[in-house]
Amino acid sequence: MLKDADKIRRVKNKFLLSQRHHEELEHFSTDKIANVLKFQKTHKQYAETPLVSLNHLSKHLNLASIQVKDESKRFGLNAFKVMGGIYAIGKYIADKLGRNIETISFEELQSEEVKEQIGNITFISATDGNHGRGVAWAARELGQKSIIYMPKGSSESRLEAIRNEGAEAKITNVNYDETIRICASLADENGYVMVQDTAWEGYEEIPLWIMQGYASIAMEITEELEKLQEKPPTHIFLQAGVGSFAASIAAYFLQYYGVQNIKIIIIEPDLADCYYRSCANNGGNIEAVTGDMNSIMAGLCCGEPNIRSFKMLKQYAHSFYSCPDSVAALGMRVLGNPISPDEKIISGESGAIPLGLLYYLRKAGESEDVDEIGLNENSRVLFINTEGNTDPQNYLDIVWKGRYSN
Repeated sequence: MLKDADKIRRVKNKFLLSQRHHEELEHFSTDKIANVLKFQKTHKQYAETPLVSLNHLSKHLNLASIQVKDESKRFGLNAFKVMGGIYAIGKYIADKLGRNIETISFEELQSEEVKEQIGNITFISATDGNHGRGVAWAARELGQKSIIYMPKGSSESRLEAIRNEGAEAKITNVNYDETIRICASLADENGYVMVQDTAWEGYEEIPLWIMQGYASIAMEITEELEKLQEKPPTHIFLQAGVGSFAASIAAYFLQYYGVQNIKIIIIEPDLADCYYRSCANNGGNIEAVTGDMNSIMAGLCCGEPNIRSFKMLKQYAHSFYSCPDSVAALGMRVLGNPISPDEKIISGESGAIPLGLLYYLRKAGESEDVDEIGLNENSRVLFINTEGNTDPQNYLDIVWKGRYSN
């Protein structure tokens, strides 16, 4: 199926059964995330994204069910990242006002009275595209400025999309992690507010808010499943860059359904697989990936984990997969060309990697590997399409012209 499929590597989390510290999950309790979602819903453009059941694909792969939360429909921005930016920036301004965000609406934060009280704020962030666009959109919606830096090799179409949201934006000549350091330095020098979805020592509060913003996606899913009277997932496939998205979604589901009832599978590009390497080679200590990370999964090309996310995923993820670009491309083609009457899903490179891996495991994977993660005819698999065709030309090259097919 894939000529370079031998590059797919898995490590079972050897630290899974070690003592767990559930206080990290408390940040993602139902009560806390309900308040986050309540604020997000006050924006007039808020709409719940669809949860799509791929019934015919699940039969084809001999699984009980496959469900996809399609975040390409989020706020018209073609990706999920805005859910973190809108909450983090909203909470920052609410705190500056001395207000509890639970008692304030997005519309109120847009008022002239609020602008007079807080003055001008410049938010700064590093991004491959989706996070920066979400930050720029939220800042503009609240009458504030944003500066967005992108790593070397970033897509010009993603850069233009960020500028169209009103941001000052540029592409650097260094990788993602070095771009973060540039932004952090500029923030310190100029009094800008850093809005980054990765955490390091001394910078953990705003990343936590962003993660809580992401977790409301998981709350939407649980509410939809209960409305449909469907059983919860047994396996959740989550893509990881710095790990903020994966950890926040996992944390909500684990505290909601119970840590023993769901297997969390983490997937990374093989060119930026810091979680895989940390658990496979480094005794569970962080091992950073350095240099150029030229995967097509640009949103996942992060070499250094969020320290909070790493702590959680080290405790709760069942397995970590490192995958070549061809697996993401496979997922894009399968989602974009469904078995009728399954719904077509337009998924970008980072959004499609979970489905690509799932398809490979059921059709060409090693039986021992599949058995190890308990993937069988009784499995109910969930994943989240984190982005649509955010790089339209590359999407066509992959889906129409067959790039990265092997």
